[in-house]
Amino acid sequence: MSLSSLSLNSKPRFAVGAPCHRLYPQPHHPRSFLPCSPKRPTVSASLSVTADSTTTEQPLQRIESLSQVSGVLGCQWGDEGKGKLVDILAQHFDIVARCQGGANAGHTIYNSEGKKFALHLVPSGILNEDTTCVIGNGVVVHLPGLFKEIDGLESNGVSCKGRILVSDRAHLLFDFHQEVDGLRESELAKSFIGTTKRGIGPCYSSKVIRNGIRVGDLRHMDTLPQKLEVLLADAAARFKGFKYTPEMLREEVEAYKRYAERLEPYITDTVHFMNDAISHKRKVLVEGGQATMLDIDFGTYPFVTSSSPSAGGICTGLGIAPRAVGDLIGVVKAYTTRVGSGPFPTENLGPGGDLLRLAGQEFGTTTGRPRRCGWLDLVALRFSCQINGFASLNLTKLDVLSDLEEIQLGVAYKKSDGTRVDSFPGDLRLLEELQVEYEVLPGWKSDISSIRNYADLPKAAQQYVERIEELVGVPIHYIGIGPGRDALIYK
Repeated sequence: MSLSSLSLNSKPRFAVGAPCHRLYPQPHHPRSFLPCSPKRPTVSASLSVTADSTTTEQPLQRIESLSQVSGVLGCQWGDEGKGKLVDILAQHFDIVARCQGGANAGHTIYNSEGKKFALHLVPSGILNEDTTCVIGNGVVVHLPGLFKEIDGLESNGVSCKGRILVSDRAHLLFDFHQEVDGLRESELAKSFIGTTKRGIGPCYSSKVIRNGIRVGDLRHMDTLPQKLEVLLADAAARFKGFKYTPEMLREEVEAYKRYAERLEPYITDTVHFMNDAISHKRKVLVEGGQATMLDIDFGTYPFVTSSSPSAGGICTGLGIAPRAVGDLIGVVKAYTTRVGSGPFPTENLGPGGDLLRLAGQEFGTTTGRPRRCGWLDLVALRFSCQINGFASLNLTKLDVLSDLEEIQLGVAYKKSDGTRVDSFPGDLRLLEELQVEYEVLPGWKSDISSIRNYADLPKAAQQYVERIEELVGVPIHYIGIGPGRDALIYK
C-alpha cells in the first residue's frame, strides 16, 4: 500500500496482504544513535528529563525499581535500538555484560562531546566510567577486533584498564573463521543466509564440534600450534577454496603470542566474578546482541544467528542461575526491519517500505546494508514476549511514523483457506504462504520528537501505543521518539 494513498480513520480497520521478501541493494548512511557521557552524571542529567520534579522522579523510580539482575533484549530481527536503552540504564548499574554473539552486533554511541564510538564487542556501558564491562563465556571473541575497539576508546580518552573482563571460557574467533564464513555463503548461492561474514557461525561451529580454542588456552602456548593446526586442517578439508601453509600457521601462532600477552590483564573467570558480584548485591545489566527472531532455536531457522539472543542465553552465556535473573526489557521498533535473507511476513515492498527506510535511516551499523522494512508484526512480538517473559517493552522510533496518515499493525496470520494460525510457526514453507491480517490505525501527522511526557503525545500516537499493549499483553514503559538519549518518554 502506498503511504500517499492512506487516509485518516479514527476506528481500526482490517486488511489482508500476502507476504514476500527481497533484498534492497543500495546502502545508505546509518542513523546516528544515543549521545552519552563518559562520566556517571547526576540524576537529572542521566535521565534527560525536564526540570519538573514529578517528571524527574518517575523515570528515576522506574529505573531504580528494576531487579538486581536485569536485561535488555531484542524482540524482532535485531537493530531495534537496544544500545540506547542500555546506555541510559547502565548509569544505574555496576556491571554491563554481553552473554552471546560476537562482532556481528553493532552499537553506535556518542559521548557528551559528540565523539562517535562504534562498538561491536565491548559492552555499551563502557562510556560510564564507574561501570565494569563483562564479555561472557557465551561470546565469540575476535581479538584483533577487540583490541581495535579498545585502542579507539583509549585514544578518545575512555580508560579501559581494569574495566573490561573477558571470560577465560569464551571462544576465540580467528581470521580464517571469517574467510570460511564467506566461502560458506558463496557455496549456498541463491540460498545464502545473509550473514555479516564476521565468522560468527564458523566459530560457533568449531565450539560445538569441540575443536574450538578458548581464551584460557592462550595461557598454554605450548599446545596452541597443535590446536590451531587442527582447526585449519578441518577448514581446508571442508572448503576447496581454503588453503593454508606451515608458514601461515607459524605466523598465526606468533601473532597470538603477542595477543595473549596483551589480553592477560583482561582474562577473568567471569562465572565466578558474576556470581560473586550478585552475592554482594551489585547491580548487573545484561546487554543482548541480535534478537529473539534470530535465535538459533526460536528464530526463522536457518535464517538466524548462531547463538541464543533470547532469555535462555543469559544463563548459559554468563553462568548465572535462572533464579538470579529478574526484569527483562524487550526492545521493539514501532515498525519492523530485517537484514539479510529469510521470511518477513509484514514486509512492505512498495513505496511505504522505502519511506520507512529513509525516515528511519535503516542501514546496518555493522555492514551498512539497507534493511528491509515493514509494519509491526504483533504475532512475532507476542511470540517473543512469550519466550522471554518480558516485564516491559521499550518501543523505539515512534517518531519515524509521524508523517503517515494511516499505520498498519499485523495482528494475525491466516492460511490460504482462511484458517487462523495462533502462533509464529517454525515451518518456513507455511510461513511463506501465510497471509497477514492488518488492523489500520490513524496516524498523527505531527512532529513528536520534542515531546517528553506521554500525556502530551497526540491521541492517535497514544492509541497506537496502547493498542500494542492491549494486543501483546505487556506494558510499554519506554518510548523512543528520536536518536538522542534525551529523546525518551517514560510511560
